[in-house]
Amino acid sequence: MNSQNNIPHVFLIGVPKAGTTWLSKILGQHPDICFSNPKEPNFIAFHKGTFKRIVDEPNWKEYEEYFTGEGLRIDGSIHAFACPLAPERIAERFPNSKFILCLREPVSRTFSHWKMIIDTLEDKKYNCNWSDFITAWEDDRLRCDSLYATSMERWLKYFPREKFLIINSESLREKPQSTIQNIEKFLNLENFNFNFNSRILSNESSSRRIPNILGRVLIGISKITPKIIKSPIVNILIKREINIYSNPIISRKTLDIQMNDEHYSICGEILIKELHKFEEISGFDTSEWTDKIKKKIL
Repeated sequence: MNSQNNIPHVFLIGVPKAGTTWLSKILGQHPDICFSNPKEPNFIAFHKGTFKRIVDEPNWKEYEEYFTGEGLRIDGSIHAFACPLAPERIAERFPNSKFILCLREPVSRTFSHWKMIIDTLEDKKYNCNWSDFITAWEDDRLRCDSLYATSMERWLKYFPREKFLIINSESLREKPQSTIQNIEKFLNLENFNFNFNSRILSNESSSRRIPNILGRVLIGISKITPKIIKSPIVNILIKREINIYSNPIISRKTLDIQMNDEHYSICGEILIKELHKFEEISGFDTSEWTDKIKKKIL
């Protein structure tokens, strides 16, 4: 067995648009945590994001490169939850792993995910058109991340329920300190005095800006810049809470599309069934979400 198998691993496996960026930045402050860099390596799962799929077996020697430093390793690849191959791959390679699963009311999660895709034009990059919500919902690449029971059933074939800490993403906003303390307890970590106030932690869609042509050029340059050069610059920007991509010279505002009852009507019934099943197999209370969806689709 490879030595890296014996290193404690935790996986923040999902889901997109459920507060995991905020959570990763908070947990990354803990001196006994080594968070993956980038936050989402998308290495183990064959879901490499919303659209990209690569079924080939990972080159495990490369996995070490995503972790620098000591401490409990946390992989933040949030598309892993919906990936059919991820549970078996992790069970074979890291059988003693623990999992943090951040969930959100699934209709609003789906809408937020869809809006992010059309804001960034990522659908066009993969030669599809998600401009219509119904069309996007019928595409499994959007739908799969909201089918919580379907995904959870696969994970429970390989890991017992007690290996999963399931979090309502609302708790990250409403009671961040106690939620993080629960995570520390779950991971057997000493309590740490986290900074919850930094502006850099915010990832609100209302404040998000999309890179324009110049911004995309800068992002491209950043991707090919060696880490030894890029890391010191990035660290300085983070400490000063500067997001250069929010500058209007290199970015634009997002589309003004508001969620409404029609979005609930399109996918609500399917997701209510998923939530009932998810509660049955996980013990996680979904009644608040199901009640909300039912009211919207009546």
